[in-house]
Amino acid sequence: MPLLLKPVPAPQGARWLRDGFRLFGKHPLAFSVLLVAFLVSALALSLLPFLGSVLVVAALPLLSLGFMIASEAALAGKPIHPGHFLAPLKGNAQRRKRQLALCLAYGAATVLVMVVSDAIDDGKFESLQRLMGQGGQAAEVEALLRDPQLFWGVVSRFGLIAALSVPFWHAPALVHWGDQGPAQALFSSTLAVWRSRGAFAVYLMSWLGIIVAFGVTTALLAGLFSAREMAGVLVLPSVLIFSTVFYVSLLFTFNDSFGGSSLGPQAAP
Repeated sequence: MPLLLKPVPAPQGARWLRDGFRLFGKHPLAFSVLLVAFLVSALALSLLPFLGSVLVVAALPLLSLGFMIASEAALAGKPIHPGHFLAPLKGNAQRRKRQLALCLAYGAATVLVMVVSDAIDDGKFESLQRLMGQGGQAAEVEALLRDPQLFWGVVSRFGLIAALSVPFWHAPALVHWGDQGPAQALFSSTLAVWRSRGAFAVYLMSWLGIIVAFGVTTALLAGLFSAREMAGVLVLPSVLIFSTVFYVSLLFTFNDSFGGSSLGPQAAP
């Protein structure tokens, strides 16, 4: 299908988030099951020795595209099911090879980011995760948190992953709906994000505002009712909901940036 690259006005970023919540609100269980199905599959993959974790990371482009296909189906009144994750690998053999090439490139790039970041912090980030997972002593955790190497390791991790997300943001969808090759899709995605950087900045700030507001509200309620356990109980379902809404909203970012999937931006609720 022909796609038209369009700059998106900054206020549209907030609408992407609103439309994501709205569509999720119409099918909360179906979309949540979709994410849980992927997480269960990822857990099973991670049990494989050596390559398990790499395969999970490499599958993330299929996660985003699967949700976009599911969101498109929801807008058309069609059922939502885990089979949407496999849709990009069915049918056209050339398109399947292109999607797998994107997955391979994303997995390799992510591994490279981790290797570089580990070299910067000398493995201190991994040590912090291990200590926190094992309930390590507060003094050890505090000592690591004060280490400047850890700070720069965290900065490099999040900075490089954020940079990596730019070319891969629209790339799977451009291969699937735009029939582009991997290199062209990565370039087109980068160009689209750059041209609509104001909208993406508003989108990210809107997410930050919601997360901060939720955290503050939860903490206040927990303190008001002397139920600190409540905060811990709410964390898991909240992370699940916010993560699901994020993936649901991806279709709207694509529709506005490229003229839409097969439904087009006019299909937004």
